[in-house]
Amino acid sequence: MSVITRFAPSPTGMLHIGGARTALFNLLYAKHHRGRFLLRIEDTDLKRSTPEAVQAILDGLDWLGITPDDPPIFQAARAERHIQCAEEMIARGKAFRCYATPEELQARRDAGDAARKAAKADGISEEDRARQLAVANEKLAAYRSPWRDPATAPRDKAPYTVRLRAPDAGEVAIADKVQGTVTVDASEIDDLILLRADGTPTYMLAVVVDDHDMGVTHIIRGDDHLRNALRQVPIYQAMGWPVPEFAHIPLIHGPDGAKLSKRHGALGTLAYRDLGYLPEAVCNYLMRLGWSHGDEEIFSMDEAAAVFGLDAIGKAPSRIDFDKLSAINGHYIRTIDESRLYDALMVELAKTGEVRPEAASNIAKALPLMRDRGDTLPELAGAFSFLLAARPLEMNKKARKALRAEGLDRLALVRDHVSKIDRWAENELKLTLQAICNETALSMGQIGPPLRAALTGGLPAPDIDQVMAWLGREETIARIEDQIPTDV
Repeated sequence: MSVITRFAPSPTGMLHIGGARTALFNLLYAKHHRGRFLLRIEDTDLKRSTPEAVQAILDGLDWLGITPDDPPIFQAARAERHIQCAEEMIARGKAFRCYATPEELQARRDAGDAARKAAKADGISEEDRARQLAVANEKLAAYRSPWRDPATAPRDKAPYTVRLRAPDAGEVAIADKVQGTVTVDASEIDDLILLRADGTPTYMLAVVVDDHDMGVTHIIRGDDHLRNALRQVPIYQAMGWPVPEFAHIPLIHGPDGAKLSKRHGALGTLAYRDLGYLPEAVCNYLMRLGWSHGDEEIFSMDEAAAVFGLDAIGKAPSRIDFDKLSAINGHYIRTIDESRLYDALMVELAKTGEVRPEAASNIAKALPLMRDRGDTLPELAGAFSFLLAARPLEMNKKARKALRAEGLDRLALVRDHVSKIDRWAENELKLTLQAICNETALSMGQIGPPLRAALTGGLPAPDIDQVMAWLGREETIARIEDQIPTDV
């Protein structure tokens, strides 16, 4: 059997991180079995679905490198096919036209609520309490329409819905690849609405028809859909279609174990890009969020696909850990292609203003030795602040202290010596600074602080000879002279 998986988001908002992980697991499973991964946009909620949300989903998947094997299918465009299947089920006796009015259905629910409330009242006998609970359970149980009997005469020209005839007895079960065997009594399954009173298909019908027509063999999705799977199985059976394999993965929770929400930082997938995370890192982190393979933490997409299996997905919800995500991101910052990291860093730096050409050149020179200075792009960008600073540099308190009278004299001494260097390179600069120390009996601890202050304004920076090499002769001497009074 050729494995076909799918990701089927609703375009009613952002592609959240849980949805991205679901898409990733579907892609990995398909790749592992040399199958196909498909994308379906479930846009049947026309009031809430927007083109902007569709594009956000596509952009988020594209950024992560989660690419379907075929162009996306849009569910709303297949309504006629969904209606055709509902009519076929009616012809088979597996579905029926239900003329129950909204008022009748609401009255049933109200009666159940009233009976339950009455059962909780004080001062009633146990016999009356049991009777009221029985009434409540009957009214609030899975709905069995009075119109499911074929002998029932239809209401002339009255509006109707089309409902699935739920199993009359027995059990409905799925052998879930993650949750294990899950079973419910048939009495718990509603006579589901397949077509609304206006003739439009419901989500439950559309999903089953589309999964069948797309040839989906494995449905991998969040465990909040587990109940839906048990309600969808009878639709497959009513159409005489094979039931796909199901795998319902636990949801992602916040660090405190509660359902992931905005207070935990539940952001859209592209927000992680804007926060300075690399797509490889986000994918790597997500694939290990609920799936394990020994003690290994770092996986490329191909490496993960080679060993991915549903049996290694845990049943318990995973807790998001932003520190771990940052640590994994730091690994990729230190290992991805240098030119790509440079491009990403320049995009990050441009968020706070235009980067001068000479500063961009200095960053390119420094990047090989500076790429371990941050776990996210904003952190890494901050490490280059000393190269980006515009003259005259703003001095912090520590820098101003280093540039008092004695420090300025030593700074002038450094200027006089480095101005004579023929070859401006890190090694030559280091030797020159050491020669100054040898000639004057000063230590690097005495000439280094005022020099570092003049060149960085007190900002964090690596070895001073490296800083000078990256800044170049002209910028280095100009920064020094900015701090030296004309009479020194």
